[in-house]
Amino acid sequence: MERKNYRKMIDRKKLKKRVLIFLVLPLFLLGTSTVVYATYLYKQAQSAVNKSYDDLNRNQSDIRDQMVDPATDDVSILFLGVDSSDSRESQGMTSDNSRTDAMVLATLNNEKKSVNLVSIPRDTLTYIPEVGYEDKIAHAHAFGGPQASMETVESLLDVPVDYYVRMNFNAFIDVVNSLDGVSIDVPFEFFEQDSSDKKDAIHLLPGMQTLDGEEALAFARTRYYDNDIERGKRQVELIEAIMDKSTSATSINKYSSVIQAVGQNLKTNLTFDEMKSFISYAVSSDLSVENLSFQGEDTSIDGIYYYQPDITEIWSLQETLKNHLGLNDTDSTSPSTDNENDVGISQSTQNDW
Repeated sequence: MERKNYRKMIDRKKLKKRVLIFLVLPLFLLGTSTVVYATYLYKQAQSAVNKSYDDLNRNQSDIRDQMVDPATDDVSILFLGVDSSDSRESQGMTSDNSRTDAMVLATLNNEKKSVNLVSIPRDTLTYIPEVGYEDKIAHAHAFGGPQASMETVESLLDVPVDYYVRMNFNAFIDVVNSLDGVSIDVPFEFFEQDSSDKKDAIHLLPGMQTLDGEEALAFARTRYYDNDIERGKRQVELIEAIMDKSTSATSINKYSSVIQAVGQNLKTNLTFDEMKSFISYAVSSDLSVENLSFQGEDTSIDGIYYYQPDITEIWSLQETLKNHLGLNDTDSTSPSTDNENDVGISQSTQNDW
């Protein structure tokens, strides 16, 4: 294998581990802290997670026959990024009634120490159980918070959603600022609104530079200069930059501020002990992370834009996720042309394709 290709393979493996670790940031900080700070940071992270805990009065998914334990079972986590901020909350749009700007379902196979990540486009047209009709999947959270989002993803993908982790714009901004910014190679000049929705408040020129929290958020959000695919690449690049800065020796004394920033803007139904179970994935030398997606088409219904998923792609994704979670058995129902409603896509929607 050529040295260049080998280097790319190593970098890709490192990035996948960083992406996973980023999802359980407080625990990552525990594992990389110095001996001097270890006990203090552990207690601080534990306190932050405890304050962020919200079980939603939901003991388990309706698809599950019994409760799961992430220390021994295959589980799923829905990561939600909501478009709320201080300015929006002052206008009555809180983290609880905001739309989701990002939605990623992670399935974790305990035995194989493998993770599947499914990024769900925010404009995906699907059935929302909370209101009983189809709409953009991003609206589910506005209708009924994390539980409505979890139930909607379950309806779409036909797999249990065991846990959720929700963060808002403030968390992202605060983490970057706590690290004194991150280095990013901006590909082109662009203008973008800030977290207060002020139009063109952020102006960045092309080139390598250190971005503060507001600038980094604009870099992650902008999509009008290219497309959602490139936007996703920028978000991965930003995650890598955050992890590079977090692991640098100069950032060790900033961990306390980062944990505080995360804790103030985090909500989850994971307990601290359950979160600790995922350390085994992050430190595994055999960790495998696979990014999954489904294809669809852009469409307009009554003048409103939607992303319409391909039903056969959804069925294929369902089977992949079920296998990864160990749910497929002889009693499983195979997809057929009679179960469009079971995957959150109605026959009426199918006729519009």
